[in-house]
Amino acid sequence: MNRNLDRCQLIERSINTKFRKALWTPFIQAIREYELIEPNDKIAVCISGGKDSMLMAKLLQELQKHSDFPFELVYLVMDPGYAPVNRQKIEDNASLLRIPITVFESDIFAAADSVQQNPCYLCARMRRGALYAKAQELGCRKIALGHHFSDVIETTVMAMFYGAQLQAMLPKLHSQNFPGMTLIRPMYAIHEEDILAWCRYNELSFIQCACRLTERVHNSADGVGGSKRQEIKLLLRELRKTNPNIEKNIFRAIHSVSLDTFPAYKTEGELHSFLERFRAMEE
Repeated sequence: MNRNLDRCQLIERSINTKFRKALWTPFIQAIREYELIEPNDKIAVCISGGKDSMLMAKLLQELQKHSDFPFELVYLVMDPGYAPVNRQKIEDNASLLRIPITVFESDIFAAADSVQQNPCYLCARMRRGALYAKAQELGCRKIALGHHFSDVIETTVMAMFYGAQLQAMLPKLHSQNFPGMTLIRPMYAIHEEDILAWCRYNELSFIQCACRLTERVHNSADGVGGSKRQEIKLLLRELRKTNPNIEKNIFRAIHSVSLDTFPAYKTEGELHSFLERFRAMEE
């Protein structure tokens, strides 16, 4: 039977067969639990060219085929200044996976590369702003990003260790700078190791970030290269050796925060102290 399928069809088939439990099931669960997609949505699927966004595009494409209600997808690729070989790699993979991409260009890599402190933060903000603007121009009300379960865990730990705050990554949020626009993360419950396994199984190769920091991490002797995220990734890998459920526990923790046990917390940008509740109980 498989001999009658071409490579793209075999890749699609693997999502619903071999990787159904690891990829398709958590993808559908996140869509439903967090109400990420609604009837008649027009969503800009933001593709960087990496494994995460490419898989997200394929998952959404498959969902669109079998959905109980209509929604529209625009597969949006922003070229922030990729080397020609990386641009070609994105286009080749999109062709292989039969993803009809819409490409637009920017000079964000050049702008971020000129900044010494927090270039990744600046690059991420600029890229997101450019994607919002282009998506809005194309009539989309939502943008979909390829952040996954592992990103959620790493971001949570990084915020605590280096940002001195308990802060997680939401599965969807309203844009503050683009009224009426919403960001969604359909791969919120999918583990990175399962994405990598899917890539290996299908012999797929995607680009990395393709910026100078990524190259520094790749070429560093310690595998960190000054990247705090990579440092946390390696730390979590070590902790899993003695506690295999550590990441699942962190994920569950951000879904069941007990504010009553915190001496202070922020909501909508306003700081509150436990003393407010304490004093109210004394009255």
